[in-house]
Amino acid sequence: MVRVTRDDVARAAGTSTAVVSYVINNGPRPVAAATRARVLAAVEELGYRPNRVAQAMARRRTNLIGMVVPDARQPFFAGLAHMVEQAAAERGRLLLIGNSDYADEREAHYIRAFLGMQVDGLILVTQDPAVPGVAGVEAADGTPVVLLHHRAETESGVAVVADDEGGAREAVRHLLEHGHAEVHCFGGTAALSPNDPVTGRTAGWAAALADAGIPTEGRLTHAPFDRVRAHAEALRLLARPDRPSAVFCATDDQAIGLLRAADDLGIRVPEDLAVAAFDDIAEAVIAGPPLTTVATAQVEMARAAVDLVLKARDGEDLVPAGARTFPAHLVVRRSCGCG
Repeated sequence: MVRVTRDDVARAAGTSTAVVSYVINNGPRPVAAATRARVLAAVEELGYRPNRVAQAMARRRTNLIGMVVPDARQPFFAGLAHMVEQAAAERGRLLLIGNSDYADEREAHYIRAFLGMQVDGLILVTQDPAVPGVAGVEAADGTPVVLLHHRAETESGVAVVADDEGGAREAVRHLLEHGHAEVHCFGGTAALSPNDPVTGRTAGWAAALADAGIPTEGRLTHAPFDRVRAHAEALRLLARPDRPSAVFCATDDQAIGLLRAADDLGIRVPEDLAVAAFDDIAEAVIAGPPLTTVATAQVEMARAAVDLVLKARDGEDLVPAGARTFPAHLVVRRSCGCG
């Protein structure tokens, strides 16, 4: 099939290719109504489709933003990516999404690929900002990079994060207020980066216990993040003769695995086991029972990440560097013993 060009449209409309360009791009010069109508009629008749990629390359703006997430199958990351996509669309940008599958090499691959596509900026939900693929991510042309959900590793880095420690502290305090002598932490894996949000949530749990004069020793379980493997780990925890009466889970996915394990073992929630978690994914409302969890300002965080990328792309200096921290708050449902 022969590709229709701008020259073809100009001949059919009886005008110049420059005028065709002005009509298609709505400027920069005005075009008489009759001439515009002829051009648009020719575009429709010939089936002309502008080469947007070539146009973007010419003006060094692709209107594309690249985003890398650890695993879009997990509801939290899927929801976060959706919100970033909406924020980008509101600002006339398209979002490209890559899944790193928690692998540094795959993460670096997507970063290189997106930079090769000359994206206007990158939003990274990375495992560890210190890994080589992320630490050396800024392209020679200064492609802006904003970290989302994880804190920046360097002083020059820019990150959009939630108050993970404060939110976890509030959740654990709430469980203690129900009269529990201790609260166990169903946290992340042992090899987490200090910049990982779950590290902050674990710190919040420890701080709440310290405030209550309760030691943390023996009260932390390192658990996978996906609910299936978390379920297997939760079965081991809840089958112990000294099983806890209250558990704070670092993520809702882990909590859903824990709730299923409790049901498998005939442990009633919240009568025999109180549970609170973090993230407030959509499924928290329909968990059995509905899950008490910490919610973050994900919509505002997504918009902030996109805005920071676009401001940097427009030449604004993002100072001071570091984290833009958004508040987190406890959403009380039945799993903690309330209501």
